[in-house]
Amino acid sequence: MSIVVQKFGGTSVADAAKIRKAAGRAIDAVKSGKQVVVVASARGKQTDQLVADALELNPNPPRREMDMLLSTGEQQTVSLMAMALEHMGYPAISFTGTQIEMLTDAAHSRARIQSIGVEKIHKQLDRGRIVIVAGFQGMDEDGNITTLGRGGSDTSAVALAAALKAEACEIYTDVDGIYTTDPRKFPNAVKIDMISYDEMLELASLGAGVMHGRAIEFGKKYNVTIHVRSSMEEKQGTLITHEVPQMEGILVSGATIQNDLAKVGLLGVDNKPGSAAKIFAHLAASQVIVNDIIQVEISEEKANLSFTTEKAHLQDAIKAIEEIKEEVHCQSVFVREDISEVSIVGVGMRSHSGVAETMFKTLADKKVNVDSITTSEIRISVIVDLDQGQEALVALCEAFELDKPEDERNNK
Repeated sequence: MSIVVQKFGGTSVADAAKIRKAAGRAIDAVKSGKQVVVVASARGKQTDQLVADALELNPNPPRREMDMLLSTGEQQTVSLMAMALEHMGYPAISFTGTQIEMLTDAAHSRARIQSIGVEKIHKQLDRGRIVIVAGFQGMDEDGNITTLGRGGSDTSAVALAAALKAEACEIYTDVDGIYTTDPRKFPNAVKIDMISYDEMLELASLGAGVMHGRAIEFGKKYNVTIHVRSSMEEKQGTLITHEVPQMEGILVSGATIQNDLAKVGLLGVDNKPGSAAKIFAHLAASQVIVNDIIQVEISEEKANLSFTTEKAHLQDAIKAIEEIKEEVHCQSVFVREDISEVSIVGVGMRSHSGVAETMFKTLADKKVNVDSITTSEIRISVIVDLDQGQEALVALCEAFELDKPEDERNNK
């Protein structure tokens, strides 16, 4: 029998009625002849409450103890889901990440999966049970509970689908798919029927909150078809899969905005091999996640280097730069927190010219000043003033017709 993995986010299991509805989704899959593995998140705002409880007792709690605490949210959900399924007439069993031997590294609060033991899951599936696994958590080689960080339940689900060679991983959430941009910021955004792993990776890395990038990386690496769909409605959602030929006809598939970024600049660093390596090795040792990087040569001896990071990592980044700046003879450091990053993404950029021209003419017409620009093969991002970010996003969505369905979009 083929296996399907279903993941339910916190809003999809927030109360008893929603847990029963999620259980019904699993039962429907069983009735269609599938073996079912459910991955569940903590209910509603439970994780936020646990964090608040911890901070009330200790403003700087040890990460190991935070992992012990936060992992309890998912454990409650999976046991309640198993109880609901049993009452509905379908045998079920719940497991923690430790029980299924989801082995991770020892980086508490941001662990990365190394391997998954699937024998226990297969044994229970073959007994006719629905298996429910706590998302977001695993264990290191010493048996300590670890958590996977933001989007960890998505990562757990897709990793399990890969390990179990499941036919699909269904991500149930409070939206009905992936949109061309956040509908809360551009109400005319439309749902995308199908999107490539590469495009979704870019959108996730640029702030699209429906799925986390690490989950998409697993999907791409192990060829797991991911179906993002509504937990409340029966309609088709968005398939995330390998690129298909007709997708190249769409110049821009989506747009994003990030307002939680800061920019750190190092002015006048040594312009010689090894300077950037020292800086980013030190940032990595401080567990600072860096987004875009720009380096500009200003003379044979000196260069300016800047990078963006989430505001949550800013203080760690500043501390790390202060520790390393003398070693690279940095003349000064500046920090900007009043920025937005606005991006457009699309595989069609690979084979069409004029995307950059349209983007920058649109921003110029709106008198949006661009601080810096970064690109990849399928995306262009700009840093703009925070108070101009929303205007820039809307203008670009209109310029690239992100208010139209794919089959109507003008392929310029």
